[in-house]
This record gives sequence, structure tokens and C-alpha cells, in this order.
Amino acid sequence: MSIFSNKRILLGVTGSIAAYKAADLASKLTQVGAQVDAILTDPAQKFITPLVFQSVTGRRAYTDSDLWGAEAHVLHIGLSHAADLLVIAPCTANTLAKLAHGQADSLLTVSALAASCPLLIAPAMDGGMYDHAATQANLDALKKRGVSILEPAEGHLASGLIGKGRLPETSELIGHIRLILGRNGSLTQRSVVVAAGGTQEPLDPVRILTNHSSGKQGYALAQAALDAGARVTLISAPTSLTPPVGAKVIHAQTAKQMLDAVLIEIARADVLIMAAAAADFRPKDTAKDKIKKEGGIPQIELEATDDILKAVAKKRLETPALRAVIGFAAESQNLLENAANKLQSKGLDIIAANDISASDAGFAVDTNRITLLFANGRKEALPLMSKMESAEIMIERIAQLLE
Repeated sequence: MSIFSNKRILLGVTGSIAAYKAADLASKLTQVGAQVDAILTDPAQKFITPLVFQSVTGRRAYTDSDLWGAEAHVLHIGLSHAADLLVIAPCTANTLAKLAHGQADSLLTVSALAASCPLLIAPAMDGGMYDHAATQANLDALKKRGVSILEPAEGHLASGLIGKGRLPETSELIGHIRLILGRNGSLTQRSVVVAAGGTQEPLDPVRILTNHSSGKQGYALAQAALDAGARVTLISAPTSLTPPVGAKVIHAQTAKQMLDAVLIEIARADVLIMAAAAADFRPKDTAKDKIKKEGGIPQIELEATDDILKAVAKKRLETPALRAVIGFAAESQNLLENAANKLQSKGLDIIAANDISASDAGFAVDTNRITLLFANGRKEALPLMSKMESAEIMIERIAQLLE
């Protein structure tokens, strides 16, 4: 189940030019299943209207005029107590100061004062304002109360100045929201290592031997583990994907580099998910210079790489904290038979088998159709679904295994 399912997010929007980004945030959160109630301050309405938020969320947007209406005596209580998270993005220096000093002169600030849910603030302001001693003192006061502060980005500001003060992009905002919502998930206090992507074995300074792997399933598993509250280390082969917010990322180009990273990281991990397509072979010799075609077709001798999961199986005796090892079997024939053999030979607790010959599953696409095989002999066939959905189910099964 998505971390946003049945979650209510109260979104405060203050008087910043970055208010247009808040509309995108509200829209994206709604698309992934959250219920978003927006509160706009009076200055915010100079930049954007409540109708915009109502249009993208399908829910009423609130303003200070509602505070003094027929619902005034309960509105801020109803909004704040129903919320799983209060997000103020963008948050101006003025609103930041009010929150730090407990002022309650608007629907947003009185709702923040009444809220019992976590509070995430994303400051946005112009040149020099964020670094000012008064702003920093206000930020320190809020941090001491347990408020989560998302540092603004550096870049070109509305005034033309260059500096810190830009509201981060929507994807980063959502990443931090996910971290807070997942704090008490099924893998809280657990450490999960995920290996993802296809390794690259250099033939020469220009060419590589690699696999058809986008890393999408591995990255989805890393995100799902974060959503479940885990500490996540993502060992990533080269990919164009953006790592999920909150993950510790280790880059590994070759199978040897990935092996070394895995063996180091599992020493303090509860779970290893080996979703990477690590190369089985590499060139025996790597040319120091680019191989020129004028020299004719080269004869390239290959050698086997070290099997990462077999090395992990040997290492498990020295790592009692490692409770579960999960592998993947990407096969083009005899799917379940080959997967079952791999499950047993490499001492896995779960293996995810997927048929790479299917056009709508496996490499590069956003969907997958996998069968989970468990060490106790149980099998679970998952229908065609997004890689994020299959990752969420796998993380649920891993959490059950740890229990």
C-alpha cells in the first residue's frame, strides 16, 4: 500500500513568489493518493488563488476569512487534528518568526499552534534573509521543538540576487514528506541495503560491457524501504535515476566495486536486497587506449566476476545481524525452476523471479510481473503492476519475515 493512502496533509501556503510551486506540490500529492487541505495566508493570495488549490486537490481551500466565519470556533482544531502532517511550503521569514514565537494571528498559525501532528517547514525568501541572525535564531528555536526544517536551495532569486532561499523542487519536497510519514513504519530501526542497476565492465577507456538494467526496480525498493521507516543504503550502478531522498548512496561501476561495497555495508545491516544486474563476466584485460577499428575486429577474452550473493552467503556466518537476503532471477526460460535453484544454491530467504522475455515487464519499463519464492517453499505470484507497487509488497513480505 502506498505511504500516501488514507493520509491527510495540511498544506500551508504563505506570501512568497514560490507559492506556484505549492500548487504543483498539492497536485502531485493528490495524484499519489493523499488528501490535501490547503490554507492560504492573505499575502499568499497576492500570488495565487484558493481556486487553484481546489482545482488540483478536489477539496476546499481555506483562507483567513474562514477563521472568522461560522466555523471559526472549531475550524483550526478540526483541520489540525485530522492531519497526519502539516507542511508549510513556502514559508516566509515573517511566518517563520510567528511560528517561532507562538503567534496565532491567522488560520495557518493558529492551526500550527493547535497541531499535534509532525510539522515540516520549507523556508523560501530572498537574498540574505535566510542567513540573517534573526532567521537562524527562529529556525533553531523550531528545531529544538522537533520541527523538521527543509533547507532552501541556492540559486537565482526573484530579486536577481544569487544565494540561498529558493524553495526546493516538488520531488525533493515529496521525498522529505515521505520520510516523515514513514517514521513509524514496519521497518523502523532496521537497516536495509539495496543494490540496483547494471554494472559496467570497461573494455577500453571508451567502451563497456553492461546489462539491460535501468535500476528502476531497485530504486523503487529503496524508496519502499524508506517509506517503511528503514535506514537505507543504496549501492547503485550507473543510472540516470535520481536516488530517493534520505538514502545513503554508494556508487559502484563494476561488479567488483559493487561486491566490495555490499560486503562492507552488510556488516551493519538487517536486510540485503540484491536487485542489481551485476555482470557475470568481464574482459580479462582492459585496453589502456581506445581500441581502433583500423586494427581489425578484436578478440576479447572474458573471465568470470565474483558472485556477489555467493560471497554474501559465506559472509553471513560472520554477520548475525543480517536477518534476510533477497535476490532476483531475471530469466528468459524455465523461470521458476532456475529461480528455485538460485534460491537454494545461494542461501536466499526470498527470490523475485521475473520473465525478461515479456514486453511489459522486466528491463527498462515501469511495470513488472514477478513471482516471489520463499525459502520455506511458499510461492506468491504477483500480477502485472508498477515497480513501485511490487516493491511495496516485497517490503511488506520482508517485514513479516523479520517479525
